[in-house]
Amino acid sequence: MRLSFRQRREGKRRGTRSALIVLAVLVWSAGLAWFAGEMPSTAASADIQPVDAVVVLTGGSRRLGAGLELLARGDAKKLLVSGVHPDVVKAEIAGADRRLQALAECCLELGYEATDTLGNAQEAARWMRRERFNSLALVTATYHMPRSLAEFHHALPDAHILPYPVFPDNFKREEWWRWPGSAALVLAEYHKYMLARLRFGLASVVGARPDPETSS
Repeated sequence: MRLSFRQRREGKRRGTRSALIVLAVLVWSAGLAWFAGEMPSTAASADIQPVDAVVVLTGGSRRLGAGLELLARGDAKKLLVSGVHPDVVKAEIAGADRRLQALAECCLELGYEATDTLGNAQEAARWMRRERFNSLALVTATYHMPRSLAEFHHALPDAHILPYPVFPDNFKREEWWRWPGSAALVLAEYHKYMLARLRFGLASVVGARPDPETSS
């Protein structure tokens, strides 16, 4: 039985749709595999190259501890904690440790404006330019590092940015897909990363200018 022209055309359309869906799944899967490979698998060396500043993105106690350790070791001149709750003050971060209290007075700044990773990058960029700093160690969780680096490189294209990942206890870096909580974090970060890259691309096409405060 011969198919009518309309049936053949509909069959071709279905075949094209199926091929596009398969291609989209393959591209998405390849991107996810690449993204997962970009998550740091080991902690940064304790012997890091000295930088002007440390920037800690809030979201876990290990991040803050790592940033304070870098500052206390003299690996940076100042520490910015970005995305801090309005009720938090320096004294709470330093605690009862007198050495940290002294460092907090001279070398610790709290950023209260940022509410997301884009805001973190913009807040840090404004602070870096005010301080005339050119290099920083970026402290955040390993699953958050690829997107954070992308946002920070976009906001500070001329700065040297050293990733300093931390590894939360509840995140399984190896074989993350076997753990529902870890898989959910990776998938969420991957999709946010892709959206950030799309935003960068659209901004370059339309010639969007950076935040005037960050470019001053």
